[in-house]
Amino acid sequence: MFDKYRRILSVPGALRFSGSALVARLPIAMDTIGIVLLVTGVGRSYGLAGAMSAAYLLAAAALAIPQARLVDRLGQGRVLTVAAVVFAVAMSSFVVVVQSGGPEWAAFAGVLVAGGAFPQIGACVRARWSHVLDERPEIDTAFALESSVDEVVFITGPILITVIATAWSPVAALGIAIVAGTSGTLFFAAQRSTAPVAAPRVRGAGVQRLRLAVVGPVCLVWLALGTLFGAAEVTTVAFATEHGHRGYAGFLLAIWAAGSLIAGVITGMVQWRVSPSTRLRWGAVGMFVAMIPLSVIGSLPVMAVWLFVAGFAIAPTGIAGLSLVEKNIPRSRLTEGMTLVETAAVAGVAPGAAIAGQVIDSHGASAAYLVSLVAGLGAACAALTSRESATTRI
Repeated sequence: MFDKYRRILSVPGALRFSGSALVARLPIAMDTIGIVLLVTGVGRSYGLAGAMSAAYLLAAAALAIPQARLVDRLGQGRVLTVAAVVFAVAMSSFVVVVQSGGPEWAAFAGVLVAGGAFPQIGACVRARWSHVLDERPEIDTAFALESSVDEVVFITGPILITVIATAWSPVAALGIAIVAGTSGTLFFAAQRSTAPVAAPRVRGAGVQRLRLAVVGPVCLVWLALGTLFGAAEVTTVAFATEHGHRGYAGFLLAIWAAGSLIAGVITGMVQWRVSPSTRLRWGAVGMFVAMIPLSVIGSLPVMAVWLFVAGFAIAPTGIAGLSLVEKNIPRSRLTEGMTLVETAAVAGVAPGAAIAGQVIDSHGASAAYLVSLVAGLGAACAALTSRESATTRI
């Protein structure tokens, strides 16, 4: 049943770079929570902690695409090594400043630099799979594997850092996240034999276009899905709180991710006979349909069951979108294309959370699930415009 996964992981070097990428991605799901725990742990306000966490995310989103362009031009090894070192130094300085009671501007400087330097491992590992598989049909299986890894990271990361912070200390928790991200990235970057060939810019030569007719709709889908996720996460916390079980919010979100994890694994086992654009449309419509009942569900057990079912639409949609991008843009800009899509999702999270928060304050949690429903409709409409490129990728 897992033969397709065994085949791709038997490619020389594949298990090493995929495994190290898993470790390198742990800070994605740990750092923002760790920042809040550290800042509030020394007696600072939640407002300040939230602002610093937001600054970290905004810097990461703002510099993700420039970093990806450098990776395509200079190679993964050089760029990721520098990014990992800068990230480690900046994040460590932030911890020292906060713990020692240093000035707020210095703490903000630390998280801004750390966020901006955060290595774009998710896009890089998928670009590496595209390189080592080289047009083989198993690329969907590879992307399914990495989607499953993402879900594992987002399920275990928040739990891990919360447990360490409460049982030991916030400093230790962030320290472990820094070590994991830095060591994982350096080990990943050191594996030169499986890295894509750099494509330096040649003066006077034309720049290969990203084929926005392909990438644009996928980015719009992911922007809408980011809004959906941001709204749903905040609303689910409010829903659990309204039902007198705030502590169950984490469980509800984890079981939602678990549904996506299982669907991602299954997706990688299937030999698809339909195009990625068709699968993207199916997945986005499925996400929209999955959001319809949420606003009328009135109990925690029913919500848990439905979120688990709804999670089955997440990973297949993401895999299809990235497969569509991978098959239809120039290799020389593959990391940039992947990062554009991932950044679009990140850009949607904050507005979704903010809008849902306003609706929760005025109308309650059930009504706020309609924000995710509208975002799902937007994703479905954007997906219906997606198409394959008519030209061959270079």
